Amino acid sequence: MTRELFWLTLTVILTGLMWAPYILNRVMVRGLFGAMGNPSRNDKPQAEWANRMMFAHDNAVENLIIFAPLVLILNAIDYSSNWTVLACAVYFWSRLAHLIVYTFGVPILRTLTFTVGFICQAVLVLGIFGKL
Repeated sequence: MTRELFWLTLTVILTGLMWAPYILNRVMVRGLFGAMGNPSRNDKPQAEWANRMMFAHDNAVENLIIFAPLVLILNAIDYSSNWTVLACAVYFWSRLAHLIVYTFGVPILRTLTFTVGFICQAVLVLGIFGKL
């Protein structure tokens, strides 16, 4: 496994586990059967942190759709550099930081951590086109 694929794997695992805390909050608020039911406008609202975490999870999934193919393309063309490895590692940590600051409602840091992840994706694109 390449180092880029290692970081992709960790990012996929992180994204795959993000739902658990906000679903547990939903169970605490609505009860087990209420949490398993179809959404309704009459549902008891979740905690604000849980709503923000759900939005962070949505954002992580949306960005994984971009990050994963870039890493897989690098793997397919057998290209790896210190820059692409660093970009993948920083991407993982920026997504974790994004989840935390979004959940706690820190708007400026939320935007900065998102931007760092975007820059990491741009570095991968540069690697694909042989510009690194």
